Amino acid sequence: MPDHKVTVSRRVLLGWAGSTLALAACGSGQAEAATYPVRHSVDEWRRLLTPGQFWILREKGTERPGSSPLLNEHRKGTFLCAGCDLDLFASSTKFDSHTGWPSFWAPLKNAVGYSTDWDTGDPRQEVHCRRCGGHLGHVFDDGPRPTGKRYCMNGLALKFRAG
Repeated sequence: MPDHKVTVSRRVLLGWAGSTLALAACGSGQAEAATYPVRHSVDEWRRLLTPGQFWILREKGTERPGSSPLLNEHRKGTFLCAGCDLDLFASSTKFDSHTGWPSFWAPLKNAVGYSTDWDTGDPRQEVHCRRCGGHLGHVFDDGPRPTGKRYCMNGLALKFRAG
């Protein structure tokens, strides 16, 4: 019986690795718009949102730290999605994380969804609006009690309603 030796070149191996990463990235981004109750075409989103909101909510951008007026919002109320007005966070869960972004230790029930974001090369847990799929920010495991979570949100992705 002949001895068959399989050899794989570096180019083929890197090609397989790249294909695997590409497939993983396709499944890790924002879910298809058809899965969300609030849907708009790209042109409609551009008309409904400011350029900064569109960049963050629809293209997964990140605002400069310290640039959001909501960073210093301390009144009682609710933080909503800037894309569809869904209630996302109670002001009672907001805390100063000293990161430069509005931070919360928990979202409201059934307000957000999650996906794995590989944009930096390392996996991060992306947070998006459950109703329109808009990118809000990321959640980390270095927050305060009682959850130990830090929902680090882009202020442009949010609106505030006092009350």
